[in-house]
Amino acid sequence: MKNRLKVFENIGELVTLEGADTKGGRRVRETDLSIHNNAVLVSSAGRVAWTGTKASFTNRVLEPLGGEAAAEFINLGGQTVIPGLVECHTHMIFAGDRSEEFEWRMQGVTYQEIARRGGGILSTVKETRKASAEDLQKIAQERADIFLNQGVTTLEVKSGYGLDLDTEIKCLKTARKLTGPDIVATYLGAHSRSPDFPDFKGYMSYMLETVLPRIADERLADRVDIYIEKGFFDLELARLYFSKCRELGLAITCHVEQLSPFGGTDLALEFTPQSVDHVVYIDGNTIKRLAGSPTTAVLLPASDFYLKMRYPPARQLLDEGARVALSTDFNPGTSPTQDLSLVGVLARVEMKMTLAEVLTGLTLNAAAALGRDSETGSLTLNKSCDFSVLACSTRELFYSVGRHPVTQVFKSGEKLK
Repeated sequence: MKNRLKVFENIGELVTLEGADTKGGRRVRETDLSIHNNAVLVSSAGRVAWTGTKASFTNRVLEPLGGEAAAEFINLGGQTVIPGLVECHTHMIFAGDRSEEFEWRMQGVTYQEIARRGGGILSTVKETRKASAEDLQKIAQERADIFLNQGVTTLEVKSGYGLDLDTEIKCLKTARKLTGPDIVATYLGAHSRSPDFPDFKGYMSYMLETVLPRIADERLADRVDIYIEKGFFDLELARLYFSKCRELGLAITCHVEQLSPFGGTDLALEFTPQSVDHVVYIDGNTIKRLAGSPTTAVLLPASDFYLKMRYPPARQLLDEGARVALSTDFNPGTSPTQDLSLVGVLARVEMKMTLAEVLTGLTLNAAAALGRDSETGSLTLNKSCDFSVLACSTRELFYSVGRHPVTQVFKSGEKLK
């Protein structure tokens, strides 16, 4: 039987993010990382029960939790502990390969033109529809393990490469079966027009009348997503989609302002989404509105890098007080990377984010983007005891692309890696 009272001791640096949590992840400064040196972390029944320095830790801390005799002491060898990373935007359940499109883009072909050539999302849809559930499960688990090995303890997984009921359900069920990190499943049937329908309006009617009610009734997903952009779903269809989701009690997120200033963010904010993702072409007035809302802005700089386009106005968002999260946007076309170190480095170099903002963006604020910040994202009292152990100081994070100094990963106080 697993010991449910654990004392993790001999921690060189313990990063709790308590200060950032108190501020709701907004206007975070270095002091808000709330770092304890030579520290101890206590987990009881999988929850954070106490954090502090070794000098302030006494047996009295353990008395209300069952006493020292009930505790398992785990020596972390002077290494660094940070909250488990939260990967809040991935398209990781897919089959097939789109490396040819990478070459096209390097030759200047636009995203919209690639779609017109039969590439883009619909080429992945074709391969994913053909793939067996067993093959998808194997591929997706391998990808989930890559995230886990980087310290990810909560992982968002979207569908969206089926665009028909059977394949979308196949993908969502695949997500639910993944092991390792906690999984947040997102239905993204509104990723593009289904090849089974002649236009977006007809496909939207199908989702509203057939798919979304089943998603809600069978709890196949934790939330739903939509891609609002020129050449994809317009504002009128997005409003219908959001309204139906609200009617069914489904939490929402959305891809907005990725390729053009289309107005999707302002529309979405009428429905209080958990997050608005990409927001590359967001303007000053909308930034102020977003900053005053509970919605998190999810920035995806690896996608901007691969598309050779501008980056979102991260500094303006942060300085206005918006809650900003970061993610890989891992997908086969526009961001074929699972490397969180790349995301962090791009955020610092290209978007002028501080280390504290990047770390908060990949933990607490990423959890907020998934509606999970009361459960995870910081090592504060009563949250799930999710953390990674690092063979380096916090200051060395998101400095060297490809370096992942994770030696151990814990979820609810139990070792996963």
